[in-house]
Amino acid sequence: MKRGLVIGKFMPVHNGHVALINFAMTHCDELIVSMSYTEKDPIHPELRLGWLRSIFEHEPRIKVEKVIDDFDDESLSLEQRTKIWSQFIQKRFPPVDLVISSEHYGEPFAKHLGVSHLMFDSTRTKVPVSATEIRNYPLRNWKFLPAVVKPYFVKKICFYGAESTGKSTMAAKMALYYNTVFVPEVAREMITSNVFTLDDIIRIGEAQADRIAEKSKIANKILFCDTDAITTQIYSKHYLGEVPTVLYELEQQIHYDMYFLFDVDVPWVSDGLRDLGNQRAEMASIFKSELEKRKIPYVLVAGNWQARFEIIRKEVDQLLSN
Repeated sequence: MKRGLVIGKFMPVHNGHVALINFAMTHCDELIVSMSYTEKDPIHPELRLGWLRSIFEHEPRIKVEKVIDDFDDESLSLEQRTKIWSQFIQKRFPPVDLVISSEHYGEPFAKHLGVSHLMFDSTRTKVPVSATEIRNYPLRNWKFLPAVVKPYFVKKICFYGAESTGKSTMAAKMALYYNTVFVPEVAREMITSNVFTLDDIIRIGEAQADRIAEKSKIANKILFCDTDAITTQIYSKHYLGEVPTVLYELEQQIHYDMYFLFDVDVPWVSDGLRDLGNQRAEMASIFKSELEKRKIPYVLVAGNWQARFEIIRKEVDQLLSN
């Protein structure tokens, strides 16, 4: 039986890595994929390991393992570094017969292992991208990301502010404009009046977070979110007089890349749930202060509906271009 070896950081996993591993499998009976990591890696190792195992879950001949890199010294020569790595691999894994790589270190690394080396697409012509390029410009390189990796890089945009300011309508409109999806305010699906309990508000907060996770899986680069955990906290405090701890925990779980604060300079419209028409200025002040005390930057959305659309479009276009 021929056993192959592919090593890398896979930070993140991209289609070039997938092509490399698929290529490697055509040249061996069993393949070890060794994913190295350090404690300072910008993308958590368990996440990367999960991506790899998910992508190749239907290929039992591929064994994906993570190894901590607490010994590599970049000040050493390539010859010295690959020798140290080969010694580590020999202790960590069963003997291999073949190293497959797309990197310049592949040949000396294989030599120290005493096995042959097979190079794959070293010029990056088949999949012209690198993990560094993706980390720096994930949206520009969207097409090179496997489906399971894309949710990590989705930019989440929060439409935030007092009731009846057009957040729901604008979320749907912007999602259509950018050919993506949006997350509605799930509270509207769960309650029919403003009489609810702490258990209800917790379920609302959890359902909102779950919906964001679900929609992130199918979003096209950006995800527009109508409301957030801070909003749920504000209404919990207003209607119930207290905020369950879990709502603060949910707030920490989701990072938004941009906040749009919707002003109250448009007519208030009753819809059966809204009942704060006489407190719009007060509520607007509360929403604003909650962002400011957290030092969360935001873009103010004001003016007529077309002006609001253009404010958002301009900011999102800039986000996409960067």
